Amino acid sequence: MTIAELPTLTVPSTRKLDGLPVVVIGAGPVGLAAAAQLLERGIDVLVLEAGETAGASVRAWGHTKLFSPWEYLVDEAAGRLLDKAGWQAPAAKTLPFGRELVEEYLVPLAAAPELASRIQYDSTVTDVTRQGMDRTRSIGRSSTPFLLRIRRGGRVALQLARAVIDASGTYGTPNGLTAGGISPTDPDSVRNNILPALPDVLGADRARFAGKHTLVVGAGHSAANTLLKLSVLALEASGTTVTWTIRGADPVRVFGSENDELEARGQLGNSTHDLVRQGRISLLDSFEIDDLRPAAGDRVVVDGRRRGEAVSIEVDQVVNATGFRPNLDMLREIRLSLDEIVEAPRALAPLIDPNLHGCGTVHPHGVAELAHPEPNFFLAGMKSYGRAPTFLLLTGYEQVRSIADELAGNHGAARQVRLVLPETGVCSTANAAESASACCN
Repeated sequence: MTIAELPTLTVPSTRKLDGLPVVVIGAGPVGLAAAAQLLERGIDVLVLEAGETAGASVRAWGHTKLFSPWEYLVDEAAGRLLDKAGWQAPAAKTLPFGRELVEEYLVPLAAAPELASRIQYDSTVTDVTRQGMDRTRSIGRSSTPFLLRIRRGGRVALQLARAVIDASGTYGTPNGLTAGGISPTDPDSVRNNILPALPDVLGADRARFAGKHTLVVGAGHSAANTLLKLSVLALEASGTTVTWTIRGADPVRVFGSENDELEARGQLGNSTHDLVRQGRISLLDSFEIDDLRPAAGDRVVVDGRRRGEAVSIEVDQVVNATGFRPNLDMLREIRLSLDEIVEAPRALAPLIDPNLHGCGTVHPHGVAELAHPEPNFFLAGMKSYGRAPTFLLLTGYEQVRSIADELAGNHGAARQVRLVLPETGVCSTANAAESASACCN
């Protein structure tokens, strides 16, 4: 990689932003919804996707069934764009797998004539800044274009933008396994024993789990999905055992409520609860992991504390279902206002902080809560939630609808935010942060 590979970018001397696109980072559900909303308002847009296709992160857990039906998964502007192309919408009440969300919705959306030419794949954004300005310079900042550095294979490209919507998600940056949120002391020595959230237990990853002892860490819906599949495998492959560990004293968020307005989400919790009661899953609550270290036979020892007593567990592998955190490295030169606890936009954080909210309620929010000191820069979708759980796609769709109205100059509409989400039926303030691995659909 050499400097000679970088193109020379020029901006008219007036420093006007006219003629530059809004850049959306990420071609997942929320990123493509943002693009559809912007196009509907006549705003030029460019989508940069790190993967080779739309919905690349969703494909990674495509074997997992969503607990939201199709009626909650399609953005309105995206639906209108698809309708023009003759798209046949799936049955509203059916529950898709992640791969179906990609193939039946995101891929057709990305291929829509109005959008297809505006998406660049294999384009990883490594840095976002203002052209010629680091975060300390203020004079003329709002009228200076954004500058994005993009890695494509072994080459680097630059892109100017009038505004940036970062909808790149959090799937690639899981939380740490230890209770303190940090990596094991010697991460390389246990790397092969740790799997990410939502492995394909009954499919591609079956051999890793069959006849083995697996420890699942986390108290959200991602953990529950994995536990249910491991319990099925245990009936099919002798010697397969499952231990589930959580930091809190009660996995109430996972077990859910019969009043959950998303039936599949409620069933997920009830099924997990049944497996614990039947003894098919060993639940180790109030367990705080301190470290992981290698053991004989390619196994791993998990050291921790339970109610003040030292506890060590030897297993074959560990599934990290502790949730995710935003990758903020590429935004070091952007003026962000983030909450110190959940790393969400400061005005949004009190509405979603699991330490403050034990219920599944999410207050309506849009551009006013998503704004940063950096004009025309927005975090949207999962990344806007920082480390907070229970994000639903409907939330992200309303976020980008509001942002699109703001960028179109319709400031009143941008602040008329309406969001009606299915209630979980669960209300508990005890150890609410433990649910940070909740699945996001």
